[in-house]
Amino acid sequence: MKLAVVGAGAVGQAVLELADGYGHTVTAVADSSTGALDPAGIDIDSVLTQKHTDGTVGSQTLDAVLEGEYDALIEATPTTIGNAEPAFGHVQRALGRDRDVVLANKGPVAQRYEDVRALERESDGTVRFEATVGGAIPVFSTIEDVGPGNVTAVRGVLNGTANFILSRMTAEGVAYEHALAEAQDIGVAEADPSFDVDGTDAALKCVILGNVLTDAAYTLDDAEVMGIRDIPASALELAQDDGSTIRLIGEVDGEGVRVRPRLVDEHGTLAVSGTQNIVQVETTHAGRLNISGRGAGGRETATAIMSDLRALES
Repeated sequence: MKLAVVGAGAVGQAVLELADGYGHTVTAVADSSTGALDPAGIDIDSVLTQKHTDGTVGSQTLDAVLEGEYDALIEATPTTIGNAEPAFGHVQRALGRDRDVVLANKGPVAQRYEDVRALERESDGTVRFEATVGGAIPVFSTIEDVGPGNVTAVRGVLNGTANFILSRMTAEGVAYEHALAEAQDIGVAEADPSFDVDGTDAALKCVILGNVLTDAAYTLDDAEVMGIRDIPASALELAQDDGSTIRLIGEVDGEGVRVRPRLVDEHGTLAVSGTQNIVQVETTHAGRLNISGRGAGGRETATAIMSDLRALES
């Protein structure tokens, strides 16, 4: 397939690096202010070098990229909430041209799911978004295989930053602030960690899951969200004394969407450590399915994008 990649951060760059190995040609790429396009395939090495040296990807514009020649648009810009712009506009333009869309950006399907589906129904293009939840973990393909109507609930650890902090607080007995500083030092947490530690990122992922399972058009406003900032080290110590630990758990079931710290068995499947993620899919006929792996990272997320592209080709 010919790909246009919008977003040149870690995920977008990983898509550029992996595309050829999966049999795809990148014909266009854009960051927030510049673009490059070539119907025969852009020079990936040149684009990545230019991005690393002067912060641009070319001399073209984002508009030129969106109107370029491609089969599928890869939307890998940073997630925004509210009206999910500018990503929603990118989706709209691609579907308006009957192109497929693969999302790494959570905004359009977390905040404007009903609008995205309406645009999709009017287009010959298809929208897929495996990369929006769980990084490399095949969450939506598993639900697709089982059948959304046969899934009664989904829960899991869906944010690696929060999980790393809780893991370090448990292992070392340190306070939240100390564990957060360590996470920032090694690049696991952003300078402003609010999106992760306040539960927003996990909630957006759960909202998307809720939309897929129920077609209810949830948004972030419909989720009950509690983060990890106020968990003292003493609470983790007390949990350990009882054979438990604390994890930030996202849940989607018939009662709605929730993200909150919860006690879990310290040897149980939900007690993943570090930046690992785990998703539990409760099914009507097959019982509980546990899927775990790396829930973030450029190449990890890019592999989920490649999975969606493979599905579009089949």
